[in-house]
Amino acid sequence: MAPRFRADQVGSLIRPQSLLELHKTVSNDVSDTTTSSEENRAKLQSATAKAIADVAQKQLDLCIRPITSGEYERTVFYEGFFEKLRGNELCDVRIPEDFRPNLPITEGLVKAGIKKTPASVTTGKIEHVEPAYLHVWELLKKGVPQEHWKDCKIALPSPTWQHIWLSKGLTYSSDIYSSDREYFADLTAAYRAEIKVLYDAGLRNVQVDDPQLLFFILDSFKEGLRSDAIEPSELLETYIWALNEVVRDRPKDLYVGIHICRGNMPGLNTGFLEGSYENVAEKLFRELNYDTFYLEFDDSRSGSFEPLRFLPPGKTVTLGLVSTKTPELENLDELRKRVEDAATVIASGQNRTSPEVLEDSLAVSPQCGFASAHYGKNVGSEERMWDKLVLVRDLARSIWSDSS
Repeated sequence: MAPRFRADQVGSLIRPQSLLELHKTVSNDVSDTTTSSEENRAKLQSATAKAIADVAQKQLDLCIRPITSGEYERTVFYEGFFEKLRGNELCDVRIPEDFRPNLPITEGLVKAGIKKTPASVTTGKIEHVEPAYLHVWELLKKGVPQEHWKDCKIALPSPTWQHIWLSKGLTYSSDIYSSDREYFADLTAAYRAEIKVLYDAGLRNVQVDDPQLLFFILDSFKEGLRSDAIEPSELLETYIWALNEVVRDRPKDLYVGIHICRGNMPGLNTGFLEGSYENVAEKLFRELNYDTFYLEFDDSRSGSFEPLRFLPPGKTVTLGLVSTKTPELENLDELRKRVEDAATVIASGQNRTSPEVLEDSLAVSPQCGFASAHYGKNVGSEERMWDKLVLVRDLARSIWSDSS
């Protein structure tokens, strides 16, 4: 089956400056309980709703699919889910003291002068007691005609998010859960409950963001795990199992994809995850039960297309060929040649022809979101962002007759 969208997008969009300024005002009000602070929060909610409606209309006008909220409701792409769970508590953790040994992002955070970061730590049994993203879906629906609800997508952070960051024993204590599997069983049940709420409200496309799976391509990260008496292959097995539990028993018409890239965090997006997908590709492609893999192939850091030879028939790859890290606009003919090169590699692994692979196995997208953190603007401007999304659209139209 061909990908649902030949031209896709994988996450956040650059926020309007007015929205960023309101975020800053509310952030400064964090300890303020006065009427003016409440008014600022109300203004932010109203401005967010309008911004989502506006950006949905822009995507409709430009034929950009799938339609997203731009993650305008979040300040960072992994925000919003863990904080809503019963049994989780948001607290500051120290960098690097509370992080796993050799965690790839640690050096960048330290260089940026960041000494603490919020993390959700489990203080009791995890339960899904209220929707995390239903309000966002309802806002998005208001800006999109009902016949286009099927063209919308919402992204969820990976269930591995806190667990892979935090040092052994910090994500949860042994008096709450006796093992990682027990912890993830409750956590992924909460994910399934969230997805059901969204599905029942009309959503038909969900993306899970897990850039951290690529930590396992690094020998240094695996050495750090072993120093903590953790076998890397066993931890990866647990994560794959947990990710599959998230989408277990999903409705047949719910499209699910997983985004596995090197990120686009402002100031932290260069060099900390260089390397090919080779070491993890076969395992991830064959064992993860997702319809499409959103992968990063915008520059040499990603390696060649050779790992795509492991893609099994029946699954698809969305090639992240257009960079959200730089303002330079890619050449359409060169991009089209790269799609053909990827098809050739997949065809060799599946013993099929390149035209067959192009027909049912490939789509294109930017390599990441445009503003993984709300203040991000690595492509320079909103205008350049739309240029890049239109380029992805036009690339798809130049290859596939079924690209709308």
